[in-house]
Amino acid sequence: MKGFFHFFAAGFLIVFLCGNSSAQQLRDGDIIFQTSHSSLSVAIQKATHSKYSHMGVIFVRDSRPYVYEAIGSVLYTPFQNWTARGDGGRYVVKRLREADKVLNPTAVVKLRNSAAKFEGKPYDIYFGWSDSRIYCSELVWKIYDRGLGIQIGRLQKLRDFDLSDPLVKAKMKERYGNRIPMDEKVISPGEMFSSDLLTLVVEH
Repeated sequence: MKGFFHFFAAGFLIVFLCGNSSAQQLRDGDIIFQTSHSSLSVAIQKATHSKYSHMGVIFVRDSRPYVYEAIGSVLYTPFQNWTARGDGGRYVVKRLREADKVLNPTAVVKLRNSAAKFEGKPYDIYFGWSDSRIYCSELVWKIYDRGLGIQIGRLQKLRDFDLSDPLVKAKMKERYGNRIPMDEKVISPGEMFSSDLLTLVVEH
């Protein structure tokens, strides 16, 4: 039991130095957003009217922050490696409001257990809602929903997005051909970023 609490004392909060040398705090369960470089990223930005196209959830392992993400598969990526992949190294970290109350050690265990069920699953290029394949925002949404019953962001349907841009149309054609699943449930990085349940922690 003593080791259990030592583990969470180390894992719940880590202080590190950002590029501007100001101390910033990362906690288990923080949600991080970035813009990636791919053509798919640009299409997501255009369809969702948000500059953020990729995201993950932070967990501390061996006293170091990692981003749990869906990319080639669902995996843990060291924080610095993850942020370096983004456009210009920029990223934003958000946190649940009243996280000090909500994300207690018991809640963090539930988040970790929820997250573990997705590890290794392949990335979903079709943005489906099943658990067989997972995309980035779906991963974070389901971790919070199934771990803590917290739904961050409003679920939408594919038809709710702006699909008029030529690049978006090309990506849709590439993935679905002529059978676009317009009624498929979707959660986007932009929708989660805008959620009133989150508050800004770091903008780098």
